[in-house]
Amino acid sequence: MPDFVFHFSEDPAIQRFLPHVPPTNPTAGAHVWAIDAEHAPLYWFPRDCPRATVWARDNSELAALQARFATTARRVHWMESAWVERFADARLYEYRFAASAFREWRDAGGAWIAEGQWIADVEVVPDAVTPIGSCESRHSAAGIDLRVVDNLWGPIDAVVESGLPFSIVRARNARPRPS
Repeated sequence: MPDFVFHFSEDPAIQRFLPHVPPTNPTAGAHVWAIDAEHAPLYWFPRDCPRATVWARDNSELAALQARFATTARRVHWMESAWVERFADARLYEYRFAASAFREWRDAGGAWIAEGQWIADVEVVPDAVTPIGSCESRHSAAGIDLRVVDNLWGPIDAVVESGLPFSIVRARNARPRPS
């Protein structure tokens, strides 16, 4: 278990997080959601921005990722060009929580790998709230290969087929799949 887990928001003034059922996943139950530090880059985007991400956990996966996606990075993130301005203008805040109130959310994944997800069934209060600076700078400082595409469905298909760990967030907000 990590010492701390995190939540990212464009709202800098959340004083407490209450368990709730998300409207986009009504069968998930009422929880507070957080992410561990290793997987936090999945949320360095404006909340509703659709994105696909893939990463390597070890040297074997790193070789596969670098060959498959023609990169030297350990992580590749994609977003659609329609989101570039909102991404550039977004100001995110990192909420840090003691992990002791959380448990690993093993049912998070559905069809994709969802490592690093944590849930709490009780109200939690953040230990700290810190601005993270620009999303682009955060990606760059972490060595993430950030790619902009016109349509996200090609990268989504590629990460699913890769056999590597991946995450797809807010795909419902992506442009329609090309026919």
